[in-house]
Amino acid sequence: MQELPTSVPPHFHRLPNQRWQIYSPQTQQAEQFAAEIGLSPLLAQVLINRGIDSVKEVHGFIEPESLVLPAPTDEFPDLAASVKLLREAISGGQKIAICGDYDADGMTSTALLLRALRLLGANVDYAIPSRMREGYGINDRIVGEFHSEGVALILTVDNGIAAYGPVARARELGVKVIITDHHDLPPKLPPADAILNPKLIAESSPYRGLAGVGVAYVLAITLAQDMKKVGGLVNPLLELFTLGTIADLAPLTGVNRRWVKRGLRLLPHSQLAGIQALIHVAGVQPGSGESLSILNSKTQTQNSLKPEDIGFRLGPRINAVGRLADPQIVIELLTTDDRELALKNAMQCEQINQRRQELCQEIEQEAIAWCDNSTIDLQQERVLVVVQPGWHHGVIGIVASRLVERYGVPVFIGTFEDEAVGAVAHKIVRGSARGIPEFNVFDGLNFCADLLTKFGGHKAAGGFSMPADNLEQFRNQLSIFANQCLQPEHLKPLVSVDVRADLAEINLDLYRQIDALEPCGIENKAPVFWTPNVCITEQKIVGKGGHVKLTATQDGKVSASVKAIAWRWGEYFPLPRRVDLAYRLRENSFNGKTSVELELLGVRLPANAASSRPPIFGKVEFDYCDRTYSCSLSPAGSIEELRIRNSQGQVLAVAPGQNIGLLGNSRKDAREVDVSLPFFENLIQTAKHALGI
Repeated sequence: MQELPTSVPPHFHRLPNQRWQIYSPQTQQAEQFAAEIGLSPLLAQVLINRGIDSVKEVHGFIEPESLVLPAPTDEFPDLAASVKLLREAISGGQKIAICGDYDADGMTSTALLLRALRLLGANVDYAIPSRMREGYGINDRIVGEFHSEGVALILTVDNGIAAYGPVARARELGVKVIITDHHDLPPKLPPADAILNPKLIAESSPYRGLAGVGVAYVLAITLAQDMKKVGGLVNPLLELFTLGTIADLAPLTGVNRRWVKRGLRLLPHSQLAGIQALIHVAGVQPGSGESLSILNSKTQTQNSLKPEDIGFRLGPRINAVGRLADPQIVIELLTTDDRELALKNAMQCEQINQRRQELCQEIEQEAIAWCDNSTIDLQQERVLVVVQPGWHHGVIGIVASRLVERYGVPVFIGTFEDEAVGAVAHKIVRGSARGIPEFNVFDGLNFCADLLTKFGGHKAAGGFSMPADNLEQFRNQLSIFANQCLQPEHLKPLVSVDVRADLAEINLDLYRQIDALEPCGIENKAPVFWTPNVCITEQKIVGKGGHVKLTATQDGKVSASVKAIAWRWGEYFPLPRRVDLAYRLRENSFNGKTSVELELLGVRLPANAASSRPPIFGKVEFDYCDRTYSCSLSPAGSIEELRIRNSQGQVLAVAPGQNIGLLGNSRKDAREVDVSLPFFENLIQTAKHALGI
């Protein structure tokens, strides 16, 4: 057995520490379904995985415009009252003020209602709280300023549902309040004149998944219809709705799917100077060509954007401003009709986003160095809490997501700041949190509520602040909560895989069929394929982020090679020559030629034996890190342990479910080793594959 290395030897391949979850193949049903609707059996399996298994359901999914939607006024109890309040304020010349938020959802919501209300004749202005000084949501200062400026009606967007105190203060001052929000409901709702929140309507409603910008869109269009001034308003607002919905990671189901599909077709020919400028600066190229749709028809998708164009190109440039600079830059960008001003603001977004990228990279590297040099045992703690001075809290949420990808545990990341209380400055921690599927971030924060000054969020993400003196107790209390809900097997990033594919099946026809399933995103994820025992024939590092570009080849009845990219996998370079790959498909256009390449999501060492067979109880040979080993399941008292032997006669013996194994030439002189370390863990997984376990 190779000794545990003190440094990584040249033949040792470190791989992402992942767990794969593969849908059970429904081969017969998929082939029959594929024949009925005219598409690849691979995508028939994907649709089955999504709970769609009839031609009628496919029609509604592919053509959401064919579905009959209930009227928004039938779904939102306070929508009619909200429209009445706004009409009265507009007709009376009263001042309306919007209180927005500094993320992409809040800024697009604010811009959407500003454009709509101004076109409808309203006297309207807006304010957004300072991310650095005040944090999220409407507050007493903003309410006081609105009142002193003669505001008669406050309209919150993407916030307000938990702001009981500030809303009550506004009502005391005689200011009316309409809350439009989509966040989880508090135990006691604020005393607003009207509340529009999809969490207050039936879970089965197609409007249930609206983000803040979606609620703003419903209100604006309903008001315009009531005032009979819809002309020229719908398409510009739909573009802002699409931008905010995708950037906020709202589910692409229900009305979101229907309206986003429309909006993505409008964006390349945007009527808004700001969006035109943003697309130009970001270098986004609309897709072109024919989409091979299902149901034996063809649809033109010429000049349509895809959700990833917003999610990875436009959205981050907007969000960066809210994280690091003045949101007014974005509000002005999305409300101006001056092309020169729009281009100037778009260039500012670009520069701020570049700074955001640099900050994220610096903080991520420092956080990884801290984790690697610390004595923290993530298998024991089951949560990562990392707090350092000098980090910009506007971007640490992004870094938290990257650390979750790397370590597979919930991450709570923060920085130290000074907060003045009267004349005295106190040291506090401000932070962000990101979770994994089995861990509820908001519940975790609530478990530590006695230690926190302020917190909020939902299942997947949250934010918090606390006195710095509480940090160690917070770390311990979070670990107690994490140990209650997480098992050791949860502590690896999850790769959810739809269906096995041969590389020979990866072509433009398949990619264009996937196009028919768009828009893909949250709750309608793009198909994830996997191919076993792929040979990596070429690989190299590209880009500043340490991306791995490679060529994957599969031998079989028909040999095939496909280019692939693995984002930020530089630390795993070079990958082993033989691997199993999990991936999405992406389009690559270069020198006028369009091809399909793989976007890698997962990699693991291949099994030498079919995983569906019963375990083998004899000896099996396998290769790992360019060396040959043998392995077997052998009796050890009342259990069967896994034994792995190298060519020098050393044996690693591991009992089921144990993190400590025995390594040596005989049991009496064996020493204990930690088999959760990457070398041993990957070796054991390869042996299990070989044995069919």
